[in-house]
Amino acid sequence: MTALSTYQWFKSSYSGGSGTECVECAHAGDRTLVRDSKRDGGPLIGVEVSAWRDFTHALKRGELDAR
Repeated sequence: MTALSTYQWFKSSYSGGSGTECVECAHAGDRTLVRDSKRDGGPLIGVEVSAWRDFTHALKRGELDAR
């Protein structure tokens, strides 16, 4: 796996504005990586791009509770 620092991480638009609920994402080939921005060296999850796209589209359509 490529070193985590080589990915271009960006904050999710669904992260809270208070700074306590920040999620960062990065594109990694056929996966989207997701991590807690306060733990950049900590655990992360990798989700297939198509599953991540379906998830974010469902959020935008209001089909999921975004709390």
